[in-house]
Amino acid sequence: MTATATTVDEPEQLEPQAAPASRGAGLVRRLVPAATAALSGVLLYVSFPPRTLWWLALPAFAVFGWTLRGRTWKAGLGLGYLFGLGFLLPLLVWTGVEVGSGPWLALVAVEAVYVALVGAGITLVSRLPAWPLWAAAVWIAGEAARARAPFGGFPWGKIAFGQADGVFLPLAAVGGTPVLGFAVVLCGFGLYEIVRLVVEGRRTRVVQRGVAAVALLSVVLPVVGAFAARTLVSDKAENGTATVAVIQGNVPRAGLEFNAQRRAVLDYHARETERLAAEVKAGKFAQPDFVLWPENSSDIDPFTNADARAVIDSAAKAIGAPISVGGVVERDGKLYNEQILWDPNKGAVDTYDKRQVQPFGEYLPLRSLLGAINKNWTTMVRQDFSRGTKAGVFTMDGAKVGLATCYEAAFDWAVRSTVTDGAQMISVPSNNATFDRSEMTYQQLAMSRVRAVEHSRTVTVPVTSGVSAVIMPDGKITQRTGMFVADSLVQKVPLRSSETPATKLGILPEMALLLVAAGGLGWAVATAVRGRKNADVQESASVQESTSV
Repeated sequence: MTATATTVDEPEQLEPQAAPASRGAGLVRRLVPAATAALSGVLLYVSFPPRTLWWLALPAFAVFGWTLRGRTWKAGLGLGYLFGLGFLLPLLVWTGVEVGSGPWLALVAVEAVYVALVGAGITLVSRLPAWPLWAAAVWIAGEAARARAPFGGFPWGKIAFGQADGVFLPLAAVGGTPVLGFAVVLCGFGLYEIVRLVVEGRRTRVVQRGVAAVALLSVVLPVVGAFAARTLVSDKAENGTATVAVIQGNVPRAGLEFNAQRRAVLDYHARETERLAAEVKAGKFAQPDFVLWPENSSDIDPFTNADARAVIDSAAKAIGAPISVGGVVERDGKLYNEQILWDPNKGAVDTYDKRQVQPFGEYLPLRSLLGAINKNWTTMVRQDFSRGTKAGVFTMDGAKVGLATCYEAAFDWAVRSTVTDGAQMISVPSNNATFDRSEMTYQQLAMSRVRAVEHSRTVTVPVTSGVSAVIMPDGKITQRTGMFVADSLVQKVPLRSSETPATKLGILPEMALLLVAAGGLGWAVATAVRGRKNADVQESASVQESTSV
């Protein structure tokens, strides 16, 4: 009786123990790639300014490649979304500084969808020969889509914008931000492929020479190309020099409240300009050829307000040079974010209206829908800004100064159009006071450094509350201010007229990479469909054979 009971009880004890162990292992297998994807996104964020850890982008994409390679496209969607959240949540936290976490989280949730789609695409091409090439092109295709839709796009977080301090930066002069970003992503995926082949080779003692060569080239070619492209980077003057003054007047206090003190902001910038004028007369600084004020330095319309006009005119006469003034003006019932060229003798002689206005900041898409959800959102943007239609190039004391106002610096076309219209240097007047001391101002400063190399132009960044800077055509910052201080920068800068390959080619490098991505995805899909058909044929033949037997 005892022996019989023992033999019956054993399976009852063993069977329930095996199932939980199996379920636990499966859960771990699912959670590890998910957690790794999110953490690799965080690693990519850490590579961005204000930190100078640009090289962390390479292991970030290497690890991301590990999570995606060989998986289904559905898994790629989820892992890509987690990677996007890990990257964009901390990168864009500044968007909620004044408006709360709701808009920040909504923006990230939408933007991460693009990264999810990229993740799905990478899983498809990861089965192809030379997969790092196709995968890097798919990433750039995702960036291209994100920079254009919805509501005119949001290019913030392009991989190129995290490389202002990196060895790959000269590639911006070759093909702009798409080529620079492609090189970084390709190098990261290639790095993973090398590691994978080394591990696999040790296990199987088989080295696939062709695959290994492609992996090695994925890492070597971007680095070699970057060093070769350094010949395109120069800060030599081609059209003489200009002594420029950048004015940072500061604001009464940080945050949106400064808009209620528009006159104070104008007075601050006029006061700092007059202080500089006194120091010029005392011989402490060279006489500037022209002066650059930031965006929103005069939110009081000087065309309709005599007091504002008098303040600007007095500052221009004191410094004895033309000033580019950032104003908010109303014309024919429309509101414009405008740069105004103010001559000390003639007053306003030219204007530039911002063309890429910021959704939810300068105009409100879906106004009626958002108003129904939360009326506070519609009161924050009471009247939409209208868009300008022409590139802004001011002739200031003989120098041609291209203008890309704040948000426009993130858009390839907006900056390039000033150079193709003859700009010998570029100014990026900005107003970052709304975002307090967040990383936003440093991220935007890095964009301007990339633009300097991309088009081989001096770039000045006058900001209401900082950080204002002067950037040489090689991307190096020669002067910068602190944040929330009144200050001015005076420097002799080179004027240049030659065009880099990136300037000449414009959108063509990006289009070429989109074709590469489309070719890789098409090849992957066709291969998968052909594989399914072959499997179906084999299964059908097997069924017929078993039936006949």
